[in-house]
Amino acid sequence: MSRPLLVGIQLPEVEREVRWSEQVAIARLAEAVGFDSVWVGDHLLYDFPDGRTGPWEAWSQLAALSVATERVMLGPLVAVPGFHTPVMFAKKAVTVDEISSGRLILGVGAGWNRTEFEAFGFPYDRRVDRFEEAFHVVRRLLAGERVDAAGEFHTVVGAEILPAGPRQGGPPMMIGSTGERMLTITLPHVDIWNAWWSHFANSPAGLRPLLDKVDRVAESVGRDPGQIERTVAILVQIPGGAGRKMGDSHAKGDPITGTAAQIADGIAAFAGVGVTHVQLVVDPITEASVEKLADVLEILDA
Repeated sequence: MSRPLLVGIQLPEVEREVRWSEQVAIARLAEAVGFDSVWVGDHLLYDFPDGRTGPWEAWSQLAALSVATERVMLGPLVAVPGFHTPVMFAKKAVTVDEISSGRLILGVGAGWNRTEFEAFGFPYDRRVDRFEEAFHVVRRLLAGERVDAAGEFHTVVGAEILPAGPRQGGPPMMIGSTGERMLTITLPHVDIWNAWWSHFANSPAGLRPLLDKVDRVAESVGRDPGQIERTVAILVQIPGGAGRKMGDSHAKGDPITGTAAQIADGIAAFAGVGVTHVQLVVDPITEASVEKLADVLEILDA
């Protein structure tokens, strides 16, 4: 039996301070043991009760990972256009797609973490309005258009991404949101939908209402739901995991854990509700955990 769905892994973010040498080692090991994709969070700064911490900048990591790996798909989980002008955001995406020889999946979202917006000087108010305006500029640029747009937040004149990237139409776009308005804005155009584990209690049963919502919104905007790939980030705990320092420690839903066979069964269950690609959010996220998950991938491939 072939693997029922693609399996990716998210690199460390702020679980602990992780230098680049460890980040790239985990990514290379993930590729070597058979993961299909490697993901990084697009965040800048967090406030936690015990102090502030932050991850490395996402697009710099993705560019470096494009050179450090050869096969795996790469993507931000998910990138925030509001951290850039829309034209610069599109330029970064096309550049990473070129460096990686067409392996980028462009995950996008409006962002949620007020701390990083304010600390880095990005407007936090009306985030969905700002996202909507930027999203349409970005998608048109990725499609190869020369764009003139005079919006409330951005004005661009004769914007164009040159040279063009390796794929006509640009990298596939993925929306990471469950919000009604965000889905209404993006589902007419994106290739992929994604949800974070805490939004569906980390279970296929909990996911079903969200899948139904995607179907409903897609139909309401004139899109065939079957044209939108369904992907989810799921929480997996390896023996030794002690919970994640990511603001989701009080979220509902238990991690998938147990033996390699039990973890494989838990992952494979998402294929049964129509998911085609999962990103494992691993506790703890270390090279040792990736090595243990190699056994899980073997079972899924059996």
